[in-house]
This record gives sequence, structure tokens and C-alpha cells, in this order.
Amino acid sequence: MFRPKSTLEQWRIFQAVVEHGGYAQAAEKLNKSQSSLNHAIAKLQQTLGVALLEVRGRKAYLTDAGDMFLRRAKLMNQQMQELELLAHNIHQGWEAEIRFAVEIAHPRRPLNRALQNYYPLSRGTHLQMFDTVLSGTEEFIHEQKADIVICGHVPKGFLAEPLAEVTFVAVCHPQHPLALEARMLSADELTQQLQIVIRDTAKNPKEMTGWLKAEQRWTVTSLHEAIEILLAGMGFAWLPLHLVEGFIQRQQLHRLPLREGNERKIFTHLVIPAPERLGPSANCLLECLRLSHPLTAAYWQNNKKSTAIEISSPSILPSTTS
Repeated sequence: MFRPKSTLEQWRIFQAVVEHGGYAQAAEKLNKSQSSLNHAIAKLQQTLGVALLEVRGRKAYLTDAGDMFLRRAKLMNQQMQELELLAHNIHQGWEAEIRFAVEIAHPRRPLNRALQNYYPLSRGTHLQMFDTVLSGTEEFIHEQKADIVICGHVPKGFLAEPLAEVTFVAVCHPQHPLALEARMLSADELTQQLQIVIRDTAKNPKEMTGWLKAEQRWTVTSLHEAIEILLAGMGFAWLPLHLVEGFIQRQQLHRLPLREGNERKIFTHLVIPAPERLGPSANCLLECLRLSHPLTAAYWQNNKKSTAIEISSPSILPSTTS
């Protein structure tokens, strides 16, 4: 039977030294002495017979081999962390906290139905919800910053379930020059007007999604801020129809008639960044989300797993509207 010559602690120290920029910084983060870290890395390199770090001056740099080993070490350390988190969840029986990220364009009515049904079953679990936008939502998935994510675009390598269809339309104030044209508008005419857009919540946002051709743009942090600016008579914006439909019906906002591309449609999706880390409370919320959205409700009502928590509240049944 294979017996490893290196230890998980040595690989954890190696990863920490690289990620924190040196032995001193890693020692502070790990609450260890710098000499113990030096000894651990030296012992690891001696055991492997491979140089992982190369000292130049006062700094240590990754060798080519070290770079390859670092990628494997990160994966191994992550798997060990997930294994221990799984054991913790089983031991605790119920999570103290769940982190839940939601793309702001996702319809709130079915989402609130899900939360309404989850609350009496939550056993006091602290739910942290995050409103996210575009690549900021993907960041929550890639970095596993949330247990459950509702996103508009599914990153490569992740499985997803469609939850809702969202239609975006271009709107402005009824007295805006675009609304007074009383004719079909071209996309070129929109480029000359002020566009209100929603800020991407990623650390390094990328403006790659949506109609962004206007020469002048104002960026705001929420859909409701965008609506307030439109109601004041300034600019136009592409916004979810389910959010602005009431304003259009009350003639507070005007839907722009476009010759081409009159509306844009996307699907929002349910993504579990790390399924093996999901505890019973998160699984309960997951089932409530599935059963509150018409796109997924029929399937999950007919295919409940035996381990699923039974939900008897009549409000779990989805309505015919989103």
C-alpha cells in the first residue's frame, strides 16, 4: 500500500508561502514561526528531490516544477478542506449559515415564494443574500463564495438548471425625446442618447453583456436607481419587463418601439458551486427554489428524492405567472 512521504501540512505551507508572498507573511497568516515554515519547505523539497522554490536575494520564486506542483497542491488542499467541511456538516446536522447569491435581473416573485416556504423549515439558519450583476455573479461561482447561486450566464465547467425566462426591454420617460418620436426607432438613434446601465459587481468587471453602444452612459448600482433616473426624465435603459411593466401600464415609463432587436431574452439558472458542501438546510432551500419556479416545479414535484424534506405548505405550488 502506498505511504506518502510528504504531509498535507507541508503542502499547505508551500501554498501559503507562494500566495502570501513570502515566509514572513505566510508565518503571520498561519500563526507559525518563520523558521518552522523554512524547515517544512526544505524538508518537502528534500523528500521530493525537486526544487519548488528558488531564492534570489531576499525573495523566493517558484520554479517551473514548483508552479506545476502548486496547482496540484491547491486542488489537494481544497479537497481536504471540502472533506472536513462535509464532516462538520454531518456532525452539526444543520448549517448555522447559508450564503445565497442572486442575479438582480431574476424575478423576485417566485424567489420570494421560495423564501416564504423555506423560512418555517430553516431552523434558525442565518441566510446571507447577495445581489450580484453579470460577471460579479460568475465570480461567486468560480470562487465558491456562495452555497447557492442564481445566475444569468453559466460559467464553463458548472452544471445548471434553468429557473426563469427574463425579457429585457428599452424604456424611457414618456416625455423623453425618444418617446415623442411616435415611430419605430433604429439602434443608431439610441447611440446618441444617454444610457443608464447597472454596475457589474465583479472585482474586475467586464462590460461584455447587453446593449452598450450609447456614446454616453451613466452607471448605477441597482435596477431601482436606474428606474428613478428614468422617472426623472433622463436617459433610457434596458430593464427586465417584469420590473417595469407596471410603470409602463401606468404611463410612467414608455417602452421604446425598435425596428430590430425590440427585446432581449435570457434564462436565469440555478448553480451549486460545490455540491459536496451542501448541508441539509441548503438542500431544503434548494428544493424550495425548484418548486417555486414554473420551469422546474413540474419536474421536481414528480421526481422528489427520498431524502428530500417534505414541504406541506400549500403556497409551495407555483402560480402561472412569474
